[in-house]
Amino acid sequence: MASRITPALKAAEFDACRKFTRFAITKTSTTPMASNTISRLLGRYKNSDSRSATSLQSPNISHFSKEPDLTPKYQNWHEFNPSTQRWSCIDATSSYHASSTPQATDHDTNLVLATWNIDAGEALPQPRTSAILSHLSNLTPSPDIIFLQEVSRPSLELLLGDERIRESWFSSEPDSKNWGGQIFATMTLLSKARFSGRARMGPVWRVKFQSKFGRDALCCDIFLPDPGSASGEEGDEKCVRLVNVHLDSLAIVPSCRPHQLATMASSLRSAERGIIAGDFNPVLPEDKTLVEENGLVDAWHELRKGEDGFTWGIDGKASYPPNRMDKVALLGLVVRDIEVMDSGTVVEPGGRDVGQGGGRILPWSDHSGLRCTFGLA
Repeated sequence: MASRITPALKAAEFDACRKFTRFAITKTSTTPMASNTISRLLGRYKNSDSRSATSLQSPNISHFSKEPDLTPKYQNWHEFNPSTQRWSCIDATSSYHASSTPQATDHDTNLVLATWNIDAGEALPQPRTSAILSHLSNLTPSPDIIFLQEVSRPSLELLLGDERIRESWFSSEPDSKNWGGQIFATMTLLSKARFSGRARMGPVWRVKFQSKFGRDALCCDIFLPDPGSASGEEGDEKCVRLVNVHLDSLAIVPSCRPHQLATMASSLRSAERGIIAGDFNPVLPEDKTLVEENGLVDAWHELRKGEDGFTWGIDGKASYPPNRMDKVALLGLVVRDIEVMDSGTVVEPGGRDVGQGGGRILPWSDHSGLRCTFGLA
């Protein structure tokens, strides 16, 4: 699907992923030339005043299947091999990587998830990504799971080359071959400290969404020791499904986001428990209740209802109001804690009087991150 997205649409999405638009696009028939015009208009109107929103009579700004292929596209977990200086496949179904020494966390069924859209569209992707990684590395308690969205190729290169990632994390991505030609994609990291004992990794796969932007869901299963088991045998464990998402951008009508979230909620139900987290892009009124309508628990509402929880637009520089773009939704799990991780800044080198702070100051990302602690019910 990604290969059929026009270059104009890719460029529009690349920009619009950072600043959502308030205009609605309704679907009618038109010519390919008109389709290209609408793609260009995405950029023109992205900073328009929401009070003078324009309704564009639009064509299919991107081709997408009404019945997408939901067949899992399996990939491999990888760990860095110091001997070969390469990221190598590991068999998640085997126990060769499991520690023979009992881990302090073996009987702890609480997990810490960090999720962050790291902004593929801004300058200095590697310094910004490194700053986010440093922040995550210094958290207490430290994350067991990291979901990243908008991982560009420069950011991926930085992550895979960082010694902290190489030493301490399993990666869903050894390169960008699973991205289907997309400019950026999702990435999941699992802590070696946590998933080398009784807690273990299962398969990892992608599911192509019905999407105007070629988006997919990055899914994996993990297995935790069952706290209710009296025997304590290795086979007494529960599966938890983890889904890393970057739902479709923009206020396009009809929206693909309801179908995307419903598809993943169904996947969680088939696993009996799990979590969907990442950039939900809730920019239409219908998005406000999508989590609850799919029988999921919104972690922020569960613990902090009445608090804003904004993860986008909080610096006041955007053309639109702040928004809780990023969410954590659960099924069959208990949320223990959740907090927003605000973005810091980096200084762009090469500006005038950099030594006196003259370089351009850039945020780590246009999104804040979320840290969520959850456990088995």
